[in-house]
Amino acid sequence: MTDQAPAIELKGISKAFGPVQANKDISIRVMPGTIHGIIGENGAGKSTLMSILYGFYKADKGEIFIQGNKTEIPDSQAAIRAGIGMVFQHFKLVENFSVLENVVLGAEDGALLKPSLAKARFELMRLSEEYELNVDPDALIEEIGVGMQQRVEILKSLYRKADILILDEPTGVLTPSEADHLFRILRGLKEEGKTIILITHKLREIMDVTDTVSVMRRGEMTATVKTAETSPPQLAELMVGRKVLLSVDKQPASPGETVLEVKNLSVTDEDGVQRLKNVSFTVRAGEILGIAGVAGNGQSELLEVLGGIAKGTGEINLNGDAIDLTGKHSDGQTRRARGIAHVPEDRQRLGLIMDFMAWENTGFGYHNDERYQKNSLLMDNNALRADTAEKMERYDVRPPNPKLMAKSFSGGNQQKIVVAREIDRNPDLLLVGQPTRGVDIGAIEFIHKQLIALRDAGKAVLLVSVELDEIMSLSDRIAVMFDGQIMGERDPGETNETELGLLMAGVTDTETAA
Repeated sequence: MTDQAPAIELKGISKAFGPVQANKDISIRVMPGTIHGIIGENGAGKSTLMSILYGFYKADKGEIFIQGNKTEIPDSQAAIRAGIGMVFQHFKLVENFSVLENVVLGAEDGALLKPSLAKARFELMRLSEEYELNVDPDALIEEIGVGMQQRVEILKSLYRKADILILDEPTGVLTPSEADHLFRILRGLKEEGKTIILITHKLREIMDVTDTVSVMRRGEMTATVKTAETSPPQLAELMVGRKVLLSVDKQPASPGETVLEVKNLSVTDEDGVQRLKNVSFTVRAGEILGIAGVAGNGQSELLEVLGGIAKGTGEINLNGDAIDLTGKHSDGQTRRARGIAHVPEDRQRLGLIMDFMAWENTGFGYHNDERYQKNSLLMDNNALRADTAEKMERYDVRPPNPKLMAKSFSGGNQQKIVVAREIDRNPDLLLVGQPTRGVDIGAIEFIHKQLIALRDAGKAVLLVSVELDEIMSLSDRIAVMFDGQIMGERDPGETNETELGLLMAGVTDTETAA
């Protein structure tokens, strides 16, 4: 039997962005018909390496071989011609186009669109059925969920005859059931002979679905191992360079007085759809209340109303005093002054201004802090920059450069900037949404420790996360939301994912008991 050529082989790939060396002399072989995982901390260079393979970046040096042949990939069109498709973490879809139109876009057969659409419709239905993608070709992107949008991205690549598929953090926006369905799709693609590269920070996904895993750290490839011959603790240590605590280490909570009391909170959006329906709950000092639920069931609206981003009706009390829900004092600035800090679910849309520098982002919402005031008219920018540098060191933000724009940091380091800004204010109440979305294992451990430390300091924490593992390990109480309502509350030590999953699907406490 002759040795089979790798589907992909990279030799000596290096890439620098100014003084930052993103990739350093990387070599990797990916065998055909396998699922090959690539893991590493945020900023390790994983996405840069795959962007070179897909033609978004040009390597400073190194060679690319596809199916044993040396291949130049100057742009994404060359990658597509070489049989490579890529599904990005942030989807590249036109929202007011249909699924069919998005699949055809950029791959039309000629000047006349109608024949291209007719051909694509037939092929789309065949691919959708063959790989169990189950996508309606006429649905508008803006009307389907993120899990379905991801399937459209996969279909785009398959329609373009991709034999090699790269997926960058594919489950970051998926529910557990959507992630399971994605992995069934990937296994089906593998059985058909496709080669898949999976970039993820989730070790459970690596262990469940990959054949081989490569580990990157600080721009270098540190190891490639057979998945069956390794373990999550070993991979975590290879990623971070030290032993990592994979479970949350915490003592039982000692709750105190009620900090947040929510009564009959309702929110109706601009289309007249009720997103929150008479929601009531409390959060006490020294505890974490976790809100579980499938994305889109009111959790985002809850955080936005509590954080002063959106309006609502009902009653909110903080430390026994009412908070304005509709008037001129219902904004985020007033909430912060009252002792409410907010780590929003979408760090790029609500937590940061991407074209501003890190030190500027650190001051947002807190620019009236006396530490940053030179006099009554001017901010002391030097003081804010120095404070940012100190936060970056304590929160291990990489690179620790306050003058870098927010968009120049990896997603995990962007999250650390937001977390540092909010937690460092020692708030009475921390609202935190999806704290570790798109964040690597080392940063997850760090952020979890900060949340537990805040709880242990006697503060109240309201945690919203679609990661059930995170909800169950961090929370002292769990409330489950479905269709804008609280379906039930559970003690983490007395429940399991199956019971929570039923509540997340809208099965009430009464129905569960029956």
